[in-house]
Amino acid sequence: MASDPIPMAPALARELDQLGLAFLTEFLETELGRHPNNIEALTELGHAYTRQGLIESGLAIDRRLALLAPDDPNVHYNLACSLALSGDPDAALRSLSDAIERGYDDPEFMSQDEDLAGLRGDERFLALVKRLRERAIGGQIP
Repeated sequence: MASDPIPMAPALARELDQLGLAFLTEFLETELGRHPNNIEALTELGHAYTRQGLIESGLAIDRRLALLAPDDPNVHYNLACSLALSGDPDAALRSLSDAIERGYDDPEFMSQDEDLAGLRGDERFLALVKRLRERAIGGQIP
């Protein structure tokens, strides 16, 4: 029987979340000191940096991942998110296009992803979402 979580003040919940992220970051940095090209650890560290507001550190990780895994659509998608958060919409849109060319295929998530909120009004972004939706519809027709 599952129990309800212990209620806590939002400020305490945020503080605990930040402590958990700090621990995770230290753990992943240690792992990468031993295995510098561990793609899974790099991916998680990039996410942890971004969640802590360390956008430039997350961007550096995502750029490194793009060199280590150049054919991975999720790597290019995450790079686009970091570029958008760092205020480089042109590079973010190029990276999104790269992700799509490599197989990224979730227009609904892309159109709602808060990391890409700054791109939503850009016609190029809307064209990429439309392209993905059309591809999805085309894929459903036998």
